[in-house]
Amino acid sequence: MSETLDLAIDLINRASVTPNDQGCQKLMASRLSTCGFTIENLRFEDVDNLWARRGNSSPLLVFAGHTDVVPTGPEVEWQSPPFQATIKDGVLTGRGAADMKGSLAAMVTATERFVANHPQHKGSIAYLITSDEEGPSINGTVKVVEVLQSRQEKIDYCLVGEPSSTTRVGDVVKNGRRGSLSGTLRINGVQGHVAYPHLADNPIDRAAHFLSELCAIEWDQGNEFFPPTTFQVSNFNAGTGANNVIPGHVDILFNFRFSTEVTADQLKTATENVLKKHVQDFKLDWHLSGPPFLTPEGELVDAIQQAIKEICGIDTELSTAGGTSDGRFIAPTGAQVVELGPLNATIHKVNECVLVDDLEILSRYYERIMELLLT
Repeated sequence: MSETLDLAIDLINRASVTPNDQGCQKLMASRLSTCGFTIENLRFEDVDNLWARRGNSSPLLVFAGHTDVVPTGPEVEWQSPPFQATIKDGVLTGRGAADMKGSLAAMVTATERFVANHPQHKGSIAYLITSDEEGPSINGTVKVVEVLQSRQEKIDYCLVGEPSSTTRVGDVVKNGRRGSLSGTLRINGVQGHVAYPHLADNPIDRAAHFLSELCAIEWDQGNEFFPPTTFQVSNFNAGTGANNVIPGHVDILFNFRFSTEVTADQLKTATENVLKKHVQDFKLDWHLSGPPFLTPEGELVDAIQQAIKEICGIDTELSTAGGTSDGRFIAPTGAQVVELGPLNATIHKVNECVLVDDLEILSRYYERIMELLLT
């Protein structure tokens, strides 16, 4: 049992389903406090957040992550209890093993070694940990960032422990993310009998014309950092359950994942223009989860690539693919933000797992990155 594995097991065994933390942050804080970190517990509504900082000078390197996990799904389908970490054939299984309690453990043990070896390191190290990443993300990282900005605490480098890797730990890091814009749309019509369509107004017909035109639009062609913007319908609900009734309304949920070639406002305007061509009576609400962000090659990217190359001989790939992360709240402050974590093949799945050896490699990556940036 290594220090990293032991801590990962302790974190996994705590059933911290969003927004519950179940003492994970307290456990991390106790370890960091011993290393000279000042601990702040920032709770907003039902969400626990941890801000721990060592040092007062710049540059400020922040480890960011979350202690909350998604629900387990059917527990009978797990090979072992999801909140009872199990090791078999070099694999650690349990909810949160990859997303992202394994990363949190690696961060803490890397920091402990680094501080022991470099007690007078330059700059500062901090931890920004929330229990609201897998949930609505309204009382977590975004609120802590607001507190930091009000105190003029500026993050220079941010290393997010999201599972970024594909086949080998460190083969892919995320140096940016696409923006995410969601729409909640209700199209109203007039309910009636299907045999008398002239006495009704079928909202499904109107929705079909609207969606057909919207799906045919090429929003952009992407660029060297981002793939083209995509539009997807995620929910479509209408009807009474009867086959002889024209419904009175249809509800549609849709989402844009967008590049830096377009803005959220441009997507909203274009969508509403198409909608108004086909629909007279509707209600459309927008939710911007976050704009796209990109950290180009620079000090943080260079340090990460060098650390991975030195330790495992991997030429790491820079990527902006995948979903969103809390990095979207940190990047707008001007920080360099990169995600580096374990393999993402089993995240959010039954029998989520991580290779035990990968946790040790990840901890060594984190330690070497601190050495390159803060010594």
